[in-house]
Amino acid sequence: MSRSPSPARMLVLATAGFAICFWAWALLSPLGPTLRTELSLTSFQQSLCVALPVVVGSLGRIPVGALTDRFGARHMFPAVAALTIVPVLYLGHAADSLPEVLLGGFFLGLGGTTFAIGVPCVNAWYPPARRGLALGVFGTGMGGTALSSFSTVQLTEHVSRSFPFDLVAVVLAVYAVLARLLLRDAPGRVRATGSLYARTLATLRLPATGRLALLYAVAFGGFVAFSVYLPTYLTTAHGLTRSDAALRTAGFVVLAVAMRPVGGWLSDRTHPVPVLTGAFAAVTALALLAAAEPGLRPFGTLAFLGLAAALGTATGAVFALVARLVPADRVGAVTGLVGAAGGLGGFFPPLVMGTIRSAAHSYTWGYVLLAATAAAAGVFTATTVRGADSGGPAGRDSQDP
Repeated sequence: MSRSPSPARMLVLATAGFAICFWAWALLSPLGPTLRTELSLTSFQQSLCVALPVVVGSLGRIPVGALTDRFGARHMFPAVAALTIVPVLYLGHAADSLPEVLLGGFFLGLGGTTFAIGVPCVNAWYPPARRGLALGVFGTGMGGTALSSFSTVQLTEHVSRSFPFDLVAVVLAVYAVLARLLLRDAPGRVRATGSLYARTLATLRLPATGRLALLYAVAFGGFVAFSVYLPTYLTTAHGLTRSDAALRTAGFVVLAVAMRPVGGWLSDRTHPVPVLTGAFAAVTALALLAAAEPGLRPFGTLAFLGLAAALGTATGAVFALVARLVPADRVGAVTGLVGAAGGLGGFFPPLVMGTIRSAAHSYTWGYVLLAATAAAAGVFTATTVRGADSGGPAGRDSQDP
């Protein structure tokens, strides 16, 4: 083991942990149609099953991010990976009713908290001029949801109902051991002090926290909403088979993931504000195209692929702003709150879409709401956020309140 671990090695380890835990976090989403058939669920109950891990994983980022500031990623990554094994095995072997699936899904949300562990870890290993790209590369770990989309239904159909869960449990265990042995925190890392409550309150008082949370709720929330609800949407609205819907969802996720480092790289080269403004403008236009329900060939497919690219770019740009606006010793806590907002942004759209579908037998108004939300986020970015960061790379918001 090297005595001087390189930033690149730590980035790879953090990204791998993020991807594996997100793979576990997204296990229920591809099985949404299957759960509906097996458990005789309504549209709302099905949406709740796939959305519950999202909201728990989102809110859990707040304490996990603060704990990472205190204890470091070296301790937090293996601990969270190991604990996530419990709900994974429970869902694979014991959960066979709606309350049991909801219980397992609640604790499965733990896997979604790892985002708040990796961002402060990567942020500390890289200089400011390279953080946008580095955090974008780390963000590709959200492609763990694509692993779930590609494999869960196929493994369930061709091997057994429990096999995807067993496989993920083994991978989580291997990663927990490797992370404990190999992962290191950056030299000179500032360890946060004080109580969790006091540090969270101080983080909330940072002007940057609320602004970043709002932007990430739209950008990452949109990505999460599509990644968890597309299998249901494609089978319901377009009559696709479950396997076909899962593969198309995986394609959406892969493209969004690939564009995240692009968003970070563009932000390093130019500035995060114009990158975000352009991305939100694209989401607005493409959501309106999807609202017209043009069918999948070719305009519907183009709309969804464009949404994936725009949302992925926006998520990378938001965390380039984190590197500009947030003090180093607050990155974990801010990431927890901002990540929570992003996850919560993905919790409500599936429920809204399910409700709209049940009431109106159409998804049109759901996409209209997405377009309006993205347009508002773009205006907010171009005005309030641009003014807040006018002080340069350090940013006025990087000062303690």
